[in-house]
Formats: sequence, C-alpha cells, structure tokens
Amino acid sequence: MKNYIKKATVLMLALAAILTLGGCTGYAHKDDGKLSVVTTIFAPYDFVRQIAGDRVELKMLLKPGAEAHSYEPSPEDIIAIRQCDIFIYVGGENDAWVDTILNPVDTSDMTVIKLLDCVSSLCEEEKTEGMEVHEHEDEEETEWDEHVWTSPVNAMSICKTICEALICKDPGDEKFFSENLKNYNAQLTELDSTIRKTVSDGKRNTIIFGDRFPARYFVEEYGLRYYAAFPGCASQSEASAATVAFLIDKVKEENIPAVFKIELSNGNIAQTIANDTGAKVLTFNTCHNLSRDDYESGATYLSLMYRNAEALKEALD
Repeated sequence: MKNYIKKATVLMLALAAILTLGGCTGYAHKDDGKLSVVTTIFAPYDFVRQIAGDRVELKMLLKPGAEAHSYEPSPEDIIAIRQCDIFIYVGGENDAWVDTILNPVDTSDMTVIKLLDCVSSLCEEEKTEGMEVHEHEDEEETEWDEHVWTSPVNAMSICKTICEALICKDPGDEKFFSENLKNYNAQLTELDSTIRKTVSDGKRNTIIFGDRFPARYFVEEYGLRYYAAFPGCASQSEASAATVAFLIDKVKEENIPAVFKIELSNGNIAQTIANDTGAKVLTFNTCHNLSRDDYESGATYLSLMYRNAEALKEALD
C-alpha cells in the first residue's frame, strides 16, 4: 500500500506537469496509418510483435533490465498511453496507477486490455509452508497473482484477445493478424507439449524458489508442487533465517538438485540455499521483463520459456 501511495503521488505531479504544458488532450497522432499499441511489460509486447509484426507502432513502457514492481510512468509514458489505439496492462495492485491516468480522459476510441481479465485469475493469498508472509494494511484485501502469462495456455487466451482487438481496430488486416495468430498458437502448443513431457519424465514434481514466486500459473498448469521464499509480488528482498532454513531442509529432504531464482534478481537467497545443500542455482524467466542483453539479442517469450523448460528438466531430474 505504501508503494501504491508513493506511485500515486508521483503520478499526480506528472499529470499536473502535463496539464500545465498543454492540457490532457489534443496530442498529435502518427499519420502513417499504423495502429499505436502500448504495453506495460514484455510478455504482451512480444505477443503483439508476433501477431501484428510491423503493421503497428509498438511501445513497451518498462525498460529492459528495469525492476518491474518499482516502475513509475514518466510524463512521456503517460502521453503515449493516452494517445494510443490499444493499451495493454496487467492489472492488480502494481498497476493501480493506470486508473489515475485513464479516468480523467475520454477512452471511447481506445481499446484497453487488462491481462487479468483474459484468463481465470488465481489469488496469491494462499501461502505455502515456510513462505515469508508480508503484512497488509487491509487484511480483507484480495491480492491476485498477476503473472498470468507464465502459463503458455493462458498466453494463447491472451493472444486471442489481442488479435481480436487488432482486427477490430484494423479490419483490413484481419487475414494477416489471424494467420499470424494461428501460426503462433501452433508454436505455443508445441511449447506446452514440451513442458508437459518434461514434467511427466521428471523424477520428482517439487521445485524450490529461493526468491519471489511469480510462477503460480505455471505450476498450476503443469501439476507441480513448490516452496518459495516469497509470493510473486512481494516487496521483500531479504528472507528470515527461518524461511531460508526451511527451504534448505526441503532441498536436503527431497534431494532436489537445483533451486530457482528469477531473472534480474541478485539471487542471494538461492545462492545461500545452494551453498548449504550443493544444489545448482537456475534462473526462471518470468517474461515480466528481460535483461538488456536478452532484449538486444532478440529474445522472445518462446525462447525464454524454452530456457525455463530446460532449467525445469534439470530441477526435476
């Protein structure tokens, strides 16, 4: 909640600056005939790339290598959102700032896609044994696991929604968008099959995250058990000695060969567990964001998820 208040304050200042410079409407749109699509994070950004190619002007707000949960929109980001044709964001507590930007303006000509609305959402309030519990100011508040795209099956549903929005805005390119979606769904289906085979061939079905756990949709899809230091959107970076000891004991008890950290994490907790157990530290790519090197080398949702499949194979061996 404190993080939300801080973001809201920054947003109000940014909005005031925009209004001072020239009002909240009337920005010039691109005149090249292309749709303008803005996404907050990497996964939907890549989905749009696969479906729309160069038929749209595409912008990702979160810079490669940046921490997703501390993102604050700049005045330029706010302008980009307000003048785009299609805006795609996750939803949930970390995107509560979106309402502050969109509520004051007429969005009748804009298509807004919230990823949490594209699939059946899971509440992340269920804590696994040993996990750090972060306190909420409002204990009645429901906190949803936001990382819906980590399941390739969910990714297909999200891509269908994106394709429908593109066709609605640009019916002349319906055949192009639909054919790309068909081809991409075939690739996602192959990825899904690869992961299912990896799980079915594994010697165990338990994974350990010495980090946040943004993969609940992934483990639910593939029937995996998990233990982790924190839930997916936790703000903590340091685990208690009790939590670390619990995870160490689990690795030893079940003879687990690898422990996961997530991309862009310092990996300190995972490394501590590894040092005490001899387990290997592996990276699970959430596709929430990616490193600058991966971005510049052309990494995609598929390539990152295939890395996860390889890492999972090691962890379940």
